[in-house]
Order: sequence, then structure tokens, then C-alpha cells
Amino acid sequence: MIVLFSQIQRFLANFLIKYLIDTQQLKLYQTIDWEKEVTRFQALGLTYPSYYTSVNFHGINQGYLNPVAALTYDAVTSWATLFGEKQLRQGLIHSIKSEPQTILDLGCGTGSMTIELKKTFYSAKVIGLDLSAYMLVMADDKAKQQTLNIEWKQGLAEATTFPDSSFDVITISMLLHETPPHISLAILKEAYRLLTWQGQLMILDGNQQRLRHVLWLAKLFREPYSPVYSQGDIRQWLKSVGFQDVQMQPQWGIYQVSHSMKLYTL
Repeated sequence: MIVLFSQIQRFLANFLIKYLIDTQQLKLYQTIDWEKEVTRFQALGLTYPSYYTSVNFHGINQGYLNPVAALTYDAVTSWATLFGEKQLRQGLIHSIKSEPQTILDLGCGTGSMTIELKKTFYSAKVIGLDLSAYMLVMADDKAKQQTLNIEWKQGLAEATTFPDSSFDVITISMLLHETPPHISLAILKEAYRLLTWQGQLMILDGNQQRLRHVLWLAKLFREPYSPVYSQGDIRQWLKSVGFQDVQMQPQWGIYQVSHSMKLYTL
């Protein structure tokens, strides 16, 4: 169930975001009719999984089903990357080896990566998928400000409704550390199904080996699944679902870009 933007939540949102976003943005987002806007993105019959509803991402009650999470996400990400978010996202984009015609950004959030993909591959059809309709409201607003034609869809990254072999490139940015490992594997398996032959999967997320030594960061940013994510191995996850040419490219700080290809059909 999506949380209504009640008076209490409005008070909480104002308290939180006045320290995270500037006054101009605050005034803009306070004018959004959230209940009306989310209906543009809500998928009929969608059921939120328990791993999504049972935790509070970033310490926000009901996580991404609360508009406060959407309002503060970009600022939190900026702080978490020590203001290097744009460089990290460009590191992923620069690793794309082709000129894709179809691109899917799984777990697109507020659309920061999706927008950069569209700006780089302007002629490509670009779709951003996220489970939170509130995040999609923010993503759509950001894209419209830049007059970018991006399709936004609500759905599960591990169980999309797209046909097999639909995309030349799939990106997953800052998502896997926010899911339990069995869901991460399901997402990678779904990405494999959706890619065309010789399609490329790009992942930007925390470097698991480095994260093991800074588990206090998970507590600081209230990341419920980050500790168990840090114990995993994305390289092995990718290989286990069929990806080949798996390469890991460390980025500055605690991040990495993983890229791999679908070279045959299982």
C-alpha cells in the first residue's frame, strides 16, 4: 500500500529535506500533487514483495513507498558518493562498447542514470523501470526539465513483463545493495533473459570487498541489505546466470562498475 502524503508526512519531509535540497527545489516539489501524479505510473495488479515493504530504506518509514524517500534520494546519493555521483555514472556509460538502440535502466530510481543514458545515446529508446511510483514521478519531472523523451514504467526488476531479447544494453545502478542476495540473482537472471545476443549488462554499485571493511556506512545510511550484499560476489553471480566476458572495474572510494555480455542463449 502506498503511503498517503498526509500532514504528518509533509512536516517530516520538510524537516528532512530542508537540509538536503535547496529552497528552489523544495518549493517546486511542495507543489506536486503526489496522489494524482503517482496514478500515472502505477501498474495494475502489482504486488509489493515483502523484502521491499518490511524494511525502512535510509531510515524512512516504509522506505520507497513514502514520498519522503523520493524527495531526498538524490541528495542522499550525492552525500553517499562524496559528491562524485556524476563521475561514477559516467564511468559506467564510458564502458558501453556499442551504439545501442534499446536501453533498459533497472531500478532507475529518480532517473539520474536513465537521463545520462538518454543524453549520451539520444537516438536510442530508453526505458527506466522502478518499483516506486514516487521515484518515477521525480524521474519524469527531471526528464521533462531537460526535454528528454524517456519511458517510465513501474515494475519488479526481477520479474519484468518485457519480451525476451528486448534490449541491447541494460544498466543496474545502485540497486543490488538494496535487495537480498536471492533477489539480486533473480534480477541478473531477468537481465540475461531481456538482453539481445551480444547485449551488454552494466552494473554500478558498491565494491563488495571494500564494503566489508566499512560496514559502519550501512548503519550511517540505514541500508538494510548492504551488509549481506557486501558478503557476496557479483562476478560469481553474473557467471552463475550465464554472463560471459565479466569484467570488474574499481571506481574511486567504495564503488565499482561491472560489465558483462550475453554471448549465447541458455
